Amino acid sequence: MIEFEAKIEKFDFNHWQHHVHFPEHFLVEIESENKGRIIAWFDGLGPYHLAVFKAKTHPYILVNQQIRNKLKKDAGDLISVKVEIDHSEFGHDVPEKFSVLLDQDEEAAEYFNSLTKGKQRSLIYIVTKVKNPESRMKKSLAIMHHLRLSKGALDYKQLNELIKYYNNL
Repeated sequence: MIEFEAKIEKFDFNHWQHHVHFPEHFLVEIESENKGRIIAWFDGLGPYHLAVFKAKTHPYILVNQQIRNKLKKDAGDLISVKVEIDHSEFGHDVPEKFSVLLDQDEEAAEYFNSLTKGKQRSLIYIVTKVKNPESRMKKSLAIMHHLRLSKGALDYKQLNELIKYYNNL
């Protein structure tokens, strides 16, 4: 486990602004293991499945608004950061119902497995970001339906329409 203190800083050039510097001397270890995927805790709050990004000047971890609100911290504030390498396959825990649906739907599973790891992660995140088990199931069903319908060519607008449809069932 890597531990350090860092100040929340803000980029001026895009909407993903708030971040903390990641100590460069730890970067090699993380990149050699898994291309920069980490599990992080900020002031003991977490775990969060994140990535270490590289700017021209330094590596960094994004600290989104949801995390900052929970911490009651903003740009300029000092936070304690604990990081470990994320060894999970997708950078998120895969919800059991999503996994069971993939096991039962060979066609959807084939399309899912043909996606890049980043796209797989984004679909899993759509399911994991909701806590209600019924909503998770509906989102999982909508994703399976979308994968079959689109033959694995993700169309997030179409997927959102299917999610709305399944949410109203």
